[in-house]
Amino acid sequence: MATEEVAAVEVVAVPAAVPESETGSINKLERQWTFWLDNQSKPKQGAAWGSSLRKVYTFDTVQEFWSLYDQIFKPSKLTGNADFHLFKTGIEPKWEDPECANGGKWTVSSNRKTNLDTMWLETLMALIGEQFDDAEDICGVVASVRHRQDKISLWTKTAANEAAQMSIGRKWKDIIDVTDKITYSFHDDARRERSSKGRYNV
Repeated sequence: MATEEVAAVEVVAVPAAVPESETGSINKLERQWTFWLDNQSKPKQGAAWGSSLRKVYTFDTVQEFWSLYDQIFKPSKLTGNADFHLFKTGIEPKWEDPECANGGKWTVSSNRKTNLDTMWLETLMALIGEQFDDAEDICGVVASVRHRQDKISLWTKTAANEAAQMSIGRKWKDIIDVTDKITYSFHDDARRERSSKGRYNV
């Protein structure tokens, strides 16, 4: 299933085979998920936004997830100015994707790589384990590694549906064990104003 090499990450290649569980069976997930990598650490002059975004691996079993996560997809392994994405298969992690166009995102900042890895893993497990009541409204999650401050953003489909977004935000805040206020911003605001003003808070 691998479609691109993760050249920007100093790790081994995507595993060719994924081990079975101890019972000998493969644990299928409710849906397929896709990992993406966006390495902007060495941008090409004049390159369009999103040109460095690469689809890396699509999976639909618990075993594949753990093999991929353990070997590759930890944000602390990323160089500065790079992003990992986990999105439902069929949705690209871009504002322009039809599933994301009318959506927005909850965002949490982190000043420590260990915190970022922990929040990222807890979020991934909640997503593939279908722990959100409004799971159909979720597109995916992004871990952004930056020199000054790292961020994790949970992307959703229908920004105007305040009830769904508040439910997702409260659940996510509980999952990642954050006490500080977190904010939801609309993709439309960021597109028009080049800034992400907060619309909802939990």
